[in-house]
Amino acid sequence: MAAQKINEGLEHLAKAEKYLKTGFLKWKPDYDSAASEYGKAAVAFKNAKQFEQAKDACLREAVAHENNRALFHAAKAYEQAGMMLKEMQKLPEAVQLIEKASMMYLENGTPDTAAMALERAGKLIENVDPEKAVQLYQQTANVFENEERLRQAVELLGKASRLLVRGRRFDEAALSIQKEKTIYKEIENYPTCYKKTIAQVLVHLHRNDYVAAERCVRESYSIPGFNGSEDCAALEQLLEGYDQQDQDQVSEVCNSPLFKYMDNDYAKLGLSLVVPGGGIKKKSPATPQAKPDGTTTTAAEEEEDEYSGGLC
Repeated sequence: MAAQKINEGLEHLAKAEKYLKTGFLKWKPDYDSAASEYGKAAVAFKNAKQFEQAKDACLREAVAHENNRALFHAAKAYEQAGMMLKEMQKLPEAVQLIEKASMMYLENGTPDTAAMALERAGKLIENVDPEKAVQLYQQTANVFENEERLRQAVELLGKASRLLVRGRRFDEAALSIQKEKTIYKEIENYPTCYKKTIAQVLVHLHRNDYVAAERCVRESYSIPGFNGSEDCAALEQLLEGYDQQDQDQVSEVCNSPLFKYMDNDYAKLGLSLVVPGGGIKKKSPATPQAKPDGTTTTAAEEEEDEYSGGLC
């Protein structure tokens, strides 16, 4: 079966080459027909699992479409070549071709297709090169934002923010979450704004920037419904505990369902949050000690008695 498909692919390649030849009666190559044959060859090689040959056929198809000024079809062929590289586990090279395809989609005036291609590239590279994935998700978000498709844009920004947090790139994460929050406010999705404020505060506290964390909460009072919400109350309690270096209070807030059931990356930030100096434990009440006459005294009274006669 595989050998048959390979032969079929080779036949299509030979036909494509004929369409590109010129002669005395044929002054111009037939790029359209050649591209069609290269496409058929790519499918045959792919079915035979000959991905290198399939990739080469896709690239030849793309060039033929470019020569024919058919940008959309050229972009599709480059994207398919990228998918063949993915099958060969050559992910950085695959992403490079898909990026090229997305630029051609934009040039052709099909931004939706460009955005989908960029998002697909981000998913491919996410586990191998998170930094590149962040860049691709941000590019995708920009394309959607330019098209005023804010819900799709903010979804991609969210993916970028979570990857930045996972990579402990907190300065960039703080900016990314702020952009998310701005868009959610614009589309009047206020409850999600509250959640983004929690994410922001956790990121700022991991940056050891209490002032920025407090400012986030203060600025969020302008969001309808935030003041008086459980999110607001929890954040005020968290900031109070952090400011007083009370690890017990901070841990209690971060272990509450409100924090634990956030996106996993933010939940982990909460669970790993440590107050400056390692925190203090709540003091236990002083144990009364018996006096010889049967009465009791506290540790504080003992201390007072010790110095009652002066230091000398």
